[in-house]
Amino acid sequence: MNPAPPTPWRPGARKTPRHSPESDAVTTGLALDARGGDPDKTDHFVRALHHDVRRYVTHLSADPQAADDLTQDVFVRALTALPRFEGRSSARTWLLSIARRTVVDDLRRTASRPRLSDRHDWQTAAERSQPTGVPGFDEGVALAELLALLTPDRREAFLLTQLLGLGYAEAAETIGCPIGTVRSRVARARGDLTALLTAADPPPGTLVPG
Repeated sequence: MNPAPPTPWRPGARKTPRHSPESDAVTTGLALDARGGDPDKTDHFVRALHHDVRRYVTHLSADPQAADDLTQDVFVRALTALPRFEGRSSARTWLLSIARRTVVDDLRRTASRPRLSDRHDWQTAAERSQPTGVPGFDEGVALAELLALLTPDRREAFLLTQLLGLGYAEAAETIGCPIGTVRSRVARARGDLTALLTAADPPPGTLVPG
């Protein structure tokens, strides 16, 4: 069962949770069922969380062209570790933690930092995942393109809580930091995005330089 697409965030709008305890219980159940290696059960588990993982690694790595390979690596790691998964956290939180480590390992291997992809790449990715005509995104500015301008820590916290629907506690567990840090990063990310959308100048040092 694939979760419904999230409602894009815009300044002044309330976040509509994409996930619920019930939906997390379903995906966790799928993970537990797939531990035995049954192909059909494994496929159901992968399909249920594939979209979230791909979206997460795309924004976290800031490289849409690498997203498919990174997503595949995440699930290779996850399926290898799945027999040891005991459901102590939700399968979604567990899988996004693996995704985060996968991206970090990839960045270390290439000795690079999260970077801005060129404008065309971001627009192509945005056209595939974002609806057109969304209020608050004047002149066709895509959310993905705006997120690329945030510092990596704020982008990740915003992505997990505002787009993927994790609670602050889950996001803190995924990132490995205190919950107050997540709240602070999200608040600052929202301020940065609001400044960009209203053509205001964000405070120095809050955005990734071009």
